[in-house]
Amino acid sequence: MKLPIIVTFLITFTLVSCNSTAQEDFSIQIEPFSINEAPGVQSYSIGKTSDGKWLLLGGRIDGLHKRRPFEAFLKKENNTSVFLIDPLGNKTWSADLNVLPTSIFEQLQSTNQEHQQKDHTLYIIGGYGYSETKGDHTTYANLTAIDLDGLAKAIINKTDISSYFRQITDPNLAVTGGQLGLLNDTFYLCGGQYFEGRYNPMGPNHGPGFTQEYTNEIRKFKIKDDGVTLAITNYTSEKDPQNLHRRDYNMVPQIFPDTTQGFTMFSGVFQYDANIPWLNSVDVTANGYKVNPDFNQYLSQYHSAKVPVYNSEKNEMMTIFFGGLSQYRYDENGKLIKDDQVPFVKTISMVTRHSDGSMTEKELGMKMPSFLGSGAEFIPVSDENIYLENDIVNLTNVKQEKTLIGYIYGGIESTSENIFFRNNGTQSTASHQAFKIYITKR
Repeated sequence: MKLPIIVTFLITFTLVSCNSTAQEDFSIQIEPFSINEAPGVQSYSIGKTSDGKWLLLGGRIDGLHKRRPFEAFLKKENNTSVFLIDPLGNKTWSADLNVLPTSIFEQLQSTNQEHQQKDHTLYIIGGYGYSETKGDHTTYANLTAIDLDGLAKAIINKTDISSYFRQITDPNLAVTGGQLGLLNDTFYLCGGQYFEGRYNPMGPNHGPGFTQEYTNEIRKFKIKDDGVTLAITNYTSEKDPQNLHRRDYNMVPQIFPDTTQGFTMFSGVFQYDANIPWLNSVDVTANGYKVNPDFNQYLSQYHSAKVPVYNSEKNEMMTIFFGGLSQYRYDENGKLIKDDQVPFVKTISMVTRHSDGSMTEKELGMKMPSFLGSGAEFIPVSDENIYLENDIVNLTNVKQEKTLIGYIYGGIESTSENIFFRNNGTQSTASHQAFKIYITKR
């Protein structure tokens, strides 16, 4: 079901340096726009074709999952289609995935998959959802490779899509709610969990039983792919039950002060002794990982839309987070408020890693128009003049004019902050709203 179209508005805010009173070198603008026949979907996987169209798979067409086990993660609320969206032509196509082999069809309608695009192939790993084959909910131990350009052409021409999907099974890939990164041809499957059975917030000993195991790992491997055969090679893993025990979080590409490239695993859930988020973050590079013990992230704990921006002149790495869920927020008087229910928020925040390696966080003073952002994705434009590797905005190359850098699409839209304990399915929906994201360099 589509949401009402949001009245057109413009959000403009000036980013202020986290450690001085001087103005920063750019501002961000957000402009909503509607895409014809675009679906409401959240927690999906996405890839881009050579000509900039979006391919959306997986995720869910409902809002926040319900609390009671027999109502949560229902099969009828799976996304069983693949959607092709042209943001420039303002057009949407779709195709039903039920024509695919059962193992591929079941995995691709799961939620919270890990996904990563390499060249023109989208790789999807894991995901959680109902399996007809098993007769229960499961985490899929599959890697599916998708030929993005071939699939897009088949969808537009309404021809058979089956030949554009390939799949293998590997128990090390049975992960949901983790993040998948790519660095120097090596894939990094970070965090996440294995969940088998029906969701039950009361625990496995009260009502429907389940198995839940956090990976507590960073799993590294290469994907051998000649266009026909798929294989996992060079597999290794690092386990840390304390610092890598997180899921449903944001992992963002980074350039570190020594110019090393990698990722930061921000925040995430849940702590061992309470259902609240972690506040620390973990840096991941080809040489291993390192915990940031001197920085707490208060304003964005769950997976949401985010944009990494690098200023090479100041050697500063900035990450902007849009909405989502958070344990903390600032009130109208600038006081930090804590809410252990971890509600939906309208906060737009930024974490800056300075040239000396220190990290600071701030709210940017403007809000999302409603409780949006959770389970959404930022989709960069295809412009090598704007982006460095791993889709990091290269501020040095951005022109001194209003420049489109990408889009935010989909996710959960909630009617209020805390809905979990009274959620009957009417308090939130899967959003079809899109936003254009601009940067203006000063």
